[in-house]
Parts: sequence; structure tokens; C-alpha cells
Amino acid sequence: MNTSDLIQARHLSRRAVIYVRQSSPNQVLNNQESRRLQYALRDRAVQLGWTERDIEVIDLDLGHTAATTKGRAGFQELVAQVALGEVGILIAYDATRLARNCSHWYQLLDLCGRADCLIADRDGVYDPTSINGRLLLGLKGQISELELHTIRARLTAGLFSKAARGELALKLPTGLVRLESGQVVKHPDVEVRQRVDLVFHTLLEKKSLAQTVRWFLSNDLKVPRCDPHGDIHWKRPTVARIGSMVNNPAYAGAFAYGRTRWKNSENTGKMQETRVPIDQWRFCVRDKYPAYISWETFEKIQSMLRDNHTEYDRNKTRGVPRDGKALLHGIAYCGECGHKLCVQYKGGTQYLCNHLRQQNGTPVCQRLRADVIDDQVVAWFFEALSVTEIDAAARVHSEADRDQERVLVARRLEVDRLRYQAQLAERQFLKSDPDNRLVTGELERRWEQAMRELKSAEESFDHDRQHAPTYAIPEELLDLLKEIGPRLPELWNEKLLRTSQKKSLLRSLIDKVVLHRLAPDHVHVRVVWRGGATTSTAVAVSVGSLALLSRAKEMEAEIVRRARVGESDVTIALQLTAAGHRSPHSDVVLESTVKNIRLSQGIMHRPSQSHPCRVEGSLTIPQLSKQLRISRSWIHDRIRNGTIKVQKDSKTGCYLFPDKPETLHKFQQLHSGQIDRMGC
Repeated sequence: MNTSDLIQARHLSRRAVIYVRQSSPNQVLNNQESRRLQYALRDRAVQLGWTERDIEVIDLDLGHTAATTKGRAGFQELVAQVALGEVGILIAYDATRLARNCSHWYQLLDLCGRADCLIADRDGVYDPTSINGRLLLGLKGQISELELHTIRARLTAGLFSKAARGELALKLPTGLVRLESGQVVKHPDVEVRQRVDLVFHTLLEKKSLAQTVRWFLSNDLKVPRCDPHGDIHWKRPTVARIGSMVNNPAYAGAFAYGRTRWKNSENTGKMQETRVPIDQWRFCVRDKYPAYISWETFEKIQSMLRDNHTEYDRNKTRGVPRDGKALLHGIAYCGECGHKLCVQYKGGTQYLCNHLRQQNGTPVCQRLRADVIDDQVVAWFFEALSVTEIDAAARVHSEADRDQERVLVARRLEVDRLRYQAQLAERQFLKSDPDNRLVTGELERRWEQAMRELKSAEESFDHDRQHAPTYAIPEELLDLLKEIGPRLPELWNEKLLRTSQKKSLLRSLIDKVVLHRLAPDHVHVRVVWRGGATTSTAVAVSVGSLALLSRAKEMEAEIVRRARVGESDVTIALQLTAAGHRSPHSDVVLESTVKNIRLSQGIMHRPSQSHPCRVEGSLTIPQLSKQLRISRSWIHDRIRNGTIKVQKDSKTGCYLFPDKPETLHKFQQLHSGQIDRMGC
């Protein structure tokens, strides 16, 4: 029986399609009545004039949300039939069954309008080709989308409310178990608890995820992992597995919600989940779970892991100390643009600022030779470890201990005051008339409030007293530091420490080093020490040619003047070095530099300046080369770069070495690599 004037013969000649959908599998299982009502729309189609054989039910989307068309095979089949003109009427219980997104809803309306397909729900029949039908259907679509937003907002508000109290039942990591009562306890398996403790202990000792994994693998140890059903499985440790454990705040006893955000990836254009810093977590409630580690230890681990990532473009991390020759790797920054300097070993150890080149293709900001800068920073480091500096540090730490004691005394007085107030409130309550509830009720409330404040103060005082840090340096350690401090340069140069250990020692006192080239031959070095103090100076660095020296013209004029009055090259070089001049590749003026400038001006070498072949009690470079079978150029190169510390004799103009067996032995050790420096 046709009950609508909108239904015409052309509509009855095509099929009637009933679309059935429920939003989730839970609704499919539990909301049986809703599904019965949707399947009962067959009777409504019959009432509208369609026969049983012309009615089709599409129920492929049971358990799928209508917020999107992705994964809704039934909706896609429905759209295909409408587009082919095979559907005369589309019947759904209401608009929310078809779509909860206006963009999808209006596309369906347009498609039904072009195919002359009617739409019906429990309230009536609508013609998408008419303005009135389109208006009503559009309002229903708007209400459907608004309803979805309202449902989400209501559910989200409830979720956030529970999360703010730390009562939201999130999935717990391995090692924690939630009882039926809702209480969270440590796993009853002793091995699981011990292995979780071992993961954190090893990480704090090794200070690197990769090193921790390597240690577990070398000892053939596995880590426990929970499957979706809560059963324990022992897995081979990986960086991802260990990382997921040590980054979970639940092990520190904290409930955390909103540790990640969905952001649009710049590379792929797709949404991806990214972690956010602790201060940007949506909710964090401490002391909700039994803790394997303290919150302070958790924060220390997070800081350590961030520091282990060498992110040159973010200026936030220093990286793991490695065995590369550059001692300031990870703590050197560019004084020109402020970005972190990377290291380049090709062509000699160099600090390179290539951040701007990577970003927009501009030239390299700075390129600095590392050796002379490292030597200056190491010298400052040794000065900081002098006995005077250690005594000063001991005095500072002792003063910090006295400050801590003052704080504890203040806390103790506060507890005494609150205890008196609680006792006073108790006496006032006990003296009151029990029948006068208007008075006793208020006195009881004040007593309870005073007891709560007293308990909080006592717990805080006990915690501070038990966990108060001891700043004073123990006498044994102080004596050890005073003994080791002066000897550290010797240990440093004797190759008893690996390069990574040297870097760790430097980082124990140095926060960062800022390098800025003031001139081609001078670099301003500023060391920022732990605690904020700074030390800075201008360091002379090697350059490629004489013209790049700041005082090149002055030095050249002085050489010409002295050469013309007959002074020797050796004498000129020594006097210019004393006046603060230097050669391009050395911190002193070399005889070869004087000779080259003199010859370029046409001033010839005088015979009186010839070098003697032998000097009594000394060995010359040719003599050493012959006895040790070492090339002269090898010795000259080591003198030039400072590996061999020796000065030219002012009379002979030669490098002279003591004619002793010890001299030959030192040269042999230097040549074989047993020592890296020698002096004469």
C-alpha cells in the first residue's frame, strides 16, 4: 500500500534497498533491539508498495562507524547501485545509519538526486530532487554530524575526568598487574620483577640503550613481555623493547595520559603519532602505581637518553662520547649562528658548522682546526682540577650542606607548630558540648584539617631528611682528588685513557664550548662550565698562507729591515717570536719563513750563516736521521706540529738534541707510537 505521493511507478519499477548498520562490534552483540528495528524496515518497504522480491537488505557494515567511508563495503555497494539507476528508494532507520559526515551525506544526496532515487526513514519519504526534500535531508545530516560530535565530547570529557584522577584503566607495562578490585600491584613472579629491576640498573650503569641491549645479549638474558591477554612471554632484547620499558612512567609509579600527539608529517603528508616532552603530557599523576624506580631516576634516564642522540639541528643534545680524535665533539657550538658544530676528519680533525648549508644551501658558516682548540680547552680543564680549585669546590659544597641543614631545621619547626595547632584543635573539640552540633561539627572539621596538614608536613620532613643530598666532599675523596688532579696531565698524555673517557671527563665539568673565528688566524674560544661560569680567550690557529696572518705586513717589513743590516735568519726568527709574531702553520716564527721572505726581496744568504756539521755534546737532525734510520722530513714535521718540543740554538741556528742514549730511546718510542710527545 503506497502511503506517499512522492512514490511513482518509475520508482516502484526499481529495487528498494534497506541499509542496516551499527557503529561497533559491541553494539552488534549487545544492542539487539536496534538491529531488529532496522531489519523490520522490510515491512515499511512493503507498505510503501514494493514486493518482497524487489527488496534488498545491505548489512555488510555491521560494526563499522559512519564517521568515514573507509572500510564500509556495504555503503560502497549501495552507492554503486544508486549510481547505476537500479535503486528506486533507499531506506534507513535514520540519517545517522548512512553517514555522520556532511561531506559524505551531501554527496549521497546529489547522487540520489541525479538518479531520481527517493530516501526514506522512520519519519517519512523525501525527494532529493525537490528543494523541500533536500532541505529536510540536509538538516538531518547536520544533526547527525552534530550528534557524533556531542557523543565524542561527552565520552572525552568522562575519559579526561578519570585520567585527571589517575583512575583511567590504561594498559599496564610488563611487571605491573591490575587486580579485579582495580588495585595495581607488582607482578607476583619474582623473576619478572627481578628482570625489570635489572633493565633499569643496567641502563643506569651503561648509560646507553644499545650498550644495555648488548650486555643482555652477551649474558644470554631475555626480557619479559606481555601479550594482549596478559600472559608473560620471554623475548630477545632489542633497542625498541628496552626503550619502551625505560620510557614508560608507570615504572616510576606515575599514571600518564596524553604522552603522544598525532601530527601531519612534513615528509609523507600523512598523520603520524609522535611523542611529546614530559611538560606537555596531558595528565600525569604520580604515586599511583607501585614503583620500580623513583621519579627522579626516571627523569634522569629521560635526560640521559635525550643526550645520547646527536641531533645537530636542534642544539639540545651532546651525544655519546665516542673514540674520535675531536675532544669537543657534541659540546662545540658555532659562535656565528649558534648551531652545534659537527666533526670532519677528512683532511685533518676539524669542527664544521654546516647547519645553514643543509637548510638552504648557503656556504659553510665556519671550519676550524680542532687540535689547537682542544689543547687550550684541556689546559683550562687541568687548571680547574688544581688543588686550589678543588679546595674552593670543597668549601662551596660544605656551604651547600649547611644550607640544607638550615632547611631541615625550618621544616622541623614547621612540624612542631602544626603539631601544637592539631593538639589545640583536639582539646577544643573535646571540651565542646556534644549536643551542640553546630559548634562541634565545625571544631571537628578544624581538627581534621589540622591533622591532615600535620601529616603532610611530617611526611615531607621525613622525606627531606632521608633523601637530603650530601654535598660535602668526603675527606678520602678530597685527598684522592688532590692527589690525582696534578697527575691527570701525565695520565692524559701517557695514553692510559681512551678518547671516549677523556671526553667524559671534559663533560663532567664543561657544559659547552662556543667557537667564533674573529680573524683568519684567531678563534675566540669560550668555555661554559657546569654551574654557569665562563672562561674565554683568543686562540691562534694555523692558516693557509702568510697573507692571512693579521700582522703579516708588519712581520715582513721587520724581516726585510733586519736582513738588510746582516742579521741571521735564526736570530730574526727568535726575535720576531718574542715580539708575538708567528708563521702560518706554527705558533713561532720559523727560520724557513724568514728565509722565504728574505729571498723574495732579493736579499741573499750570507756564508757566515752556514750550519755546522757537528756540535760537541749534541746531536743534529742529520745525525739523528742517520743513527735511527728515520727521514729528516719526519723529524722536521714533528717539530713543526709541536710533537717534538725543541728550540733552535741561537749560535748555530740548528735544532740540537742531547747526545745521550735517552734521546735515542725517546725517538724510537715516538716513532713506534709508544708515546705521542717528547721534549728535549
